Amino acid sequence: MGIQVVVKDELKVVGISWNGNYSQKRTIPVLFNELEKRLTEIANRTEEPVFIAPFHSRETEFTYYVTAPVKKLEKIPKGMVGFTIPRKNYVYATHKGKLEEVEKTYREIFIWMKDYGYEHDHSALSLEVYKEEHKEKNVNGELHFDIYLPVKTYNK
Repeated sequence: MGIQVVVKDELKVVGISWNGNYSQKRTIPVLFNELEKRLTEIANRTEEPVFIAPFHSRETEFTYYVTAPVKKLEKIPKGMVGFTIPRKNYVYATHKGKLEEVEKTYREIFIWMKDYGYEHDHSALSLEVYKEEHKEKNVNGELHFDIYLPVKTYNK
């Protein structure tokens, strides 16, 4: 797995939000299905065929969004949210594997961050990016998605 630091430009997104504890995370795939059914309701979508899943992690629970990128935030559909993700430095890697292996991928990224002196920015959203080209694999349980963890400082 190649891990690197990248700058991601500002993104505007519209989609569905969910909040729950870590034992409920298996309900998240339903959000992707729900958003896919409602994509036509989202105004100003970009041509980029991706779902962007920003999330906030806390000690006992997390908030997860399944969103589509948009050119501008207007006419947010009922039951959805729209917001801007600011330009930010991220540690970037790609997860390729089963759902059960996702936690291991995140652990490897956090170890890399510690080894190279990067501090996780807990005040910013982390991102998972699911590309259309990997949709069939993802549906069949062989996940393939990009992970962006926000960083605030370089400590070495």
